[in-house]
Amino acid sequence: MGLTLVVLAAGMGSRFGGMKQVASVDDRGHTLVDYGVFDAVRAGFDRIICVVTPQLEADFHERVGRGIARHVDLAYAYQTLDALPAGREVPPGRVKPWGTGQAVLVALPQIDGSFATINADDFYGADAHRRMAAFLRAGGDRHALVGYRLVNTLSQNGTVSRGVCQVDAGDRLVDIREVTALHVVDGGAMDQSGVFLDGQTIVSLNFWGFGPSAAAAFRDGFEAFLDRPDAATAEYYLPDAARRLIPDVAVLPTSSSWLGVTYADDLPGVRARVTGMVASGEYPEVLWP
Repeated sequence: MGLTLVVLAAGMGSRFGGMKQVASVDDRGHTLVDYGVFDAVRAGFDRIICVVTPQLEADFHERVGRGIARHVDLAYAYQTLDALPAGREVPPGRVKPWGTGQAVLVALPQIDGSFATINADDFYGADAHRRMAAFLRAGGDRHALVGYRLVNTLSQNGTVSRGVCQVDAGDRLVDIREVTALHVVDGGAMDQSGVFLDGQTIVSLNFWGFGPSAAAAFRDGFEAFLDRPDAATAEYYLPDAARRLIPDVAVLPTSSSWLGVTYADDLPGVRARVTGMVASGEYPEVLWP
C-alpha cells in the first residue's frame, strides 16, 4: 500500500519574520522539510504533497522540492483564500487563508487512501515517522496522531500553539483542543489566561495519520466553521476536523525529540541540534545526493 505524506508549508511565518519553510538548518542548506521528508521516505512513505501558497511555490521548489523530487514522487497543492466550498464567499475583512484544516482540504483531491500530515517548520524525529508508517501500513480506515510531552515542544523564545490532548488508558484520543500563546514556566507552560499545563501533558504537533473516512470530516468541519460568527478572523485548525473522528483516533507515543523554528531566535539552537545528529551518524551530510 502506498503511503502519502502531506507537508503543511503555506504558513506566513509572521512570528519568524520570513519564510521559515525554506530556512536552512545546517551548513548544506537543508531545511526541516528536508529532514522530515528524509525520515518519511526511510520509513516507507512514497508520495509527498507539499501544501504551499502559489506565491511560495517557485522559491520552495528551488530551495527544497528540487532535491526531494529526485528521490520520491512530489506534488503540490495550493492553499488560497478563495479555496472554499461551492456557494461560499470570502467574508469581508478576511485577508489570509483559513488555517491547517483548510490546508489538508486542498490536498485531498490528490490523495487516494490513507495519508499523514506534518508541519513544515517542525522536526518530528525518525521514530515518529516509523511509528506512523507502520500504523498506516496495517491498513483499515483508522486514524492516529503522534503524541509528544508538552515540555519537549516549547520554545524559549516566545509563545507557541499546541493541540492539547486528553488520552484514555487505552491510548485513544478522548478530546483535543487548540491552545494558543503557551509560554514556558517552571514544570510546564501557561496560556494567556493564566491556566497552567503540566509539562507531561500529551500534545499534538500536527503529525496525524488518517484513513479514507477523514475526508468527510474535513469537509463537514470546514462547512461548520464557515457558519461561525467569527469565521472572518478565526482559523480552521486541523484538530477541529480530527475531533470529529473521536473515538477512532489512536495516540502513538514516540521517543523522538522535537525541534521547531517558530521564531528566528530558535534557529541557532535547531542548527546546533541538527549538527549534532549529523555528527553522530543519525543523518548523512547530504540528504538528497
